[in-house]
Amino acid sequence: MAKLPARDRLATHEVTNQPPAEGDRDLWACDSVLREAIAREGGRAETLSPYAATLGLAETRETGRAANEHPPELKLFDRAGRRLDEVSFHPAYHRMMTLSAEAGYAALPWDGAAGGHVTHAAMVYLASQVEPGHCCPLTMTYAATPALRAAPGIASDWVPRLTARAYDPRPLPLARKSAATLGMAMTEKQGGSDVRANATVAEREGDHYRLTGHKWFCSAPMSDGFLTLAQAPEGLTCFLVPRWLEGSRNAIQIQRLKDKLGNRSNASAEIEYDNTLALRIGDEGHGVRTIIEMVHHTRLDTAMAPAGLMRAALCEALYWTRHRSAFQRRLIDQPLMQAVLADLALDVEAALVLGLRVARAFDVDSPEDRAFARIGVALAKFHSNKRAPLVTYEAMEALGGMGYVEDTPLPLLYREAPLNGIWEGSGNVICLDILRTLAKEPLAAETLRAELQAATGSDPRYDAALKAHLARWPALPPEAEARWFAERLALLLQASLLIRHAPGAVSDAFAATRLAGESGRIAGTMGACDSAAILARAG
Repeated sequence: MAKLPARDRLATHEVTNQPPAEGDRDLWACDSVLREAIAREGGRAETLSPYAATLGLAETRETGRAANEHPPELKLFDRAGRRLDEVSFHPAYHRMMTLSAEAGYAALPWDGAAGGHVTHAAMVYLASQVEPGHCCPLTMTYAATPALRAAPGIASDWVPRLTARAYDPRPLPLARKSAATLGMAMTEKQGGSDVRANATVAEREGDHYRLTGHKWFCSAPMSDGFLTLAQAPEGLTCFLVPRWLEGSRNAIQIQRLKDKLGNRSNASAEIEYDNTLALRIGDEGHGVRTIIEMVHHTRLDTAMAPAGLMRAALCEALYWTRHRSAFQRRLIDQPLMQAVLADLALDVEAALVLGLRVARAFDVDSPEDRAFARIGVALAKFHSNKRAPLVTYEAMEALGGMGYVEDTPLPLLYREAPLNGIWEGSGNVICLDILRTLAKEPLAAETLRAELQAATGSDPRYDAALKAHLARWPALPPEAEARWFAERLALLLQASLLIRHAPGAVSDAFAATRLAGESGRIAGTMGACDSAAILARAG
């Protein structure tokens, strides 16, 4: 039932020149760029359309807001002093988890049908627009499946529940659950990204191990299990730590929840393993090689999430500027505002088309596609996450003072914007990984070169930029230039896709501003471009 409108005639004044309540927003119908990319890259429109429509309902958006207004609470002990080590979530968080799990967020890529990774990646993009916190446990659940292949016996128990289209948050052992989620606990205080410095010890006990040590970051601590790293006799090894055992709780002790800048609906914890039961995944000493499969797939999601955050911020700015006037003109009709919003729209479209192109490489099981997925996902993660905080801020500014107020979604989006650039490899880690991949995997360099060459001959600015890149770096750059090198490669890759698939107004403006230098370093400092056409495409 539709709500009655709020009163706009008040005792002291009449409320005017304020946008009306938006109501439902169909995230599929209003996003032509997404629909085109899904058709091009082989995603499942019939799955995405209802999911996007449900996410865009005003009721769902309010649910997402409630999940962030009521953050998780740590419950260490029961009333008698027995350890619980549980995290309590608001019902709104559980509703978001149920919605996305039942839609197939973690399951689609593994059901054997075509386009699973592309569809999953689009779900990350869509969910991030409404409530990004619940994406974390579902992303890790999705990404755990390939890592568990290193232990077929364990996988046979876990994968059917990880890929079930259901959500079961009950604290029960795996055998008694209809569905399960899987988290990750890798980093330690002394090592951070250098996981080989981990000090957690694993001692064998029959057919399992016992772990003792700490983990500085444990994502989604109410997951049913965690992939973790520990030092076994033969070296750093990957383990699955079940959260619940038959008849008892595994000895995973939560020290505290992290008080994070954003991602507030989701819990992140510091934990200790105290003689904790664990199951080995892969061979002793091969921990990094085993868990890297999970990391590789989580990186796809960290490349897609910033596109969703930027899209949500842009939509808020577009709605506001279309319904608010200044100096006798709508904001959206004023040339300087058009230039700013069109500039943001270019970032959003470029991030989305690159992310979904990379997702298609995850779907195709060939050496070439696997190689492109490795280099492409790193470039997409690095660049899109560097743009996300800038885009969300500019969208916030388009709303003026209201953009800084928690009544709007912009503060949530702004707090969330840095997260995915830090998670699963911060900028420097990713850039060094790009250099290693290109140095050690000739096929990755070859497939990237082919993707770049596919757009030559269509835009002289692109051809000149590609030629200049190859002249500047005929070989791999020194480490100090890795960020510059990665940024230019990502921009060229985005430009290649836009030249081949986007309307001329979009590709022309992107080539002019991102490649030919016809712009400044802040949003809206562009030369002549068809801003109206770009904004019409943005929705």
